[in-house]
Amino acid sequence: MAPPLGDIAHVGHAQLFTPDLDASVAFCTDFLGLTVNGQQGDSVFLRTFDDYEHHSLVLTARDRPGLGRTALRTSSEEALHRRVAAVEATGATGTWVEDEPGLGRLYVTTDPDGHEHALYWESEHYVAPTELRPALKNQPQAKPDRGVGVRRLDHVNFLAADVLANAEFQEQVLGARPTEQIRLDSGRIAARWLTFTDKSYDVVYTSDWTGSSGRLHHIAFATDTREDILRAADLAIDTGVFIETGPHKHAIQQTFFLYVYEPGGNRIELCNPLTRLVLAPDWPLITWTEAERAKGQAWGLKTIESFHTHGTPPIV
Repeated sequence: MAPPLGDIAHVGHAQLFTPDLDASVAFCTDFLGLTVNGQQGDSVFLRTFDDYEHHSLVLTARDRPGLGRTALRTSSEEALHRRVAAVEATGATGTWVEDEPGLGRLYVTTDPDGHEHALYWESEHYVAPTELRPALKNQPQAKPDRGVGVRRLDHVNFLAADVLANAEFQEQVLGARPTEQIRLDSGRIAARWLTFTDKSYDVVYTSDWTGSSGRLHHIAFATDTREDILRAADLAIDTGVFIETGPHKHAIQQTFFLYVYEPGGNRIELCNPLTRLVLAPDWPLITWTEAERAKGQAWGLKTIESFHTHGTPPIV
């Protein structure tokens, strides 16, 4: 039986590993417009201006880029313990830690592919210092005067050796709802989008063509408007940020987007999905066929066939 909807409130923050911590921090502050909110050892904590919590992103120095924790805040202390019990009922294990500023205890476990997830409830609401105090009292921080000025962390897209097994972990153990998916002619699920909220998606699993486990496709930050995406592309050209593709519009989820790479080697998506919500409690899972995906994204951006032919991960 699926767990009660609403036990996971939202994706709290993500952690990225980077072999060039200083350059990655500069990208996040100067290009994305994030604010540094502390450092602890080899980790720097950064926040988007509209995040009510201490941090939205953790950058940690490592030899290679990649994804660390994806932190999910629960809707209550009781919900946290229900999800912990659900994890352990599957035979999986986890560890309780208290090692991030602004947060209480986190229960750290993994999905079937090995991606680290941290579940938590206790969280201090951010109070901006004088120089970052907003004019509007219902906004946690003043809008940045630099870079793109992303509003919040939007979603995490995991690469996985087995998309279905990992998506079912999110659904059956954590309580996510699937909204859209890609089914290949073989019957294999190549990607699935899931939500914990009224947003159309919070997490995504995409098939890793290498067969590897635990890798990242991208993390995404939301902007206020489509115009911000176009402005981000101009800023990227002006500042030497590598654009992989876009601006374009995804057919799946209808997200207007731009893919760039930060200096440490992680793919970052800038997206404007703010107008699309899933309000129907009985939303039907939308399935895209291989033939439909071969037609490409909106405006003709090729997907499965062309990207696999060139040996790079699929852009979904």
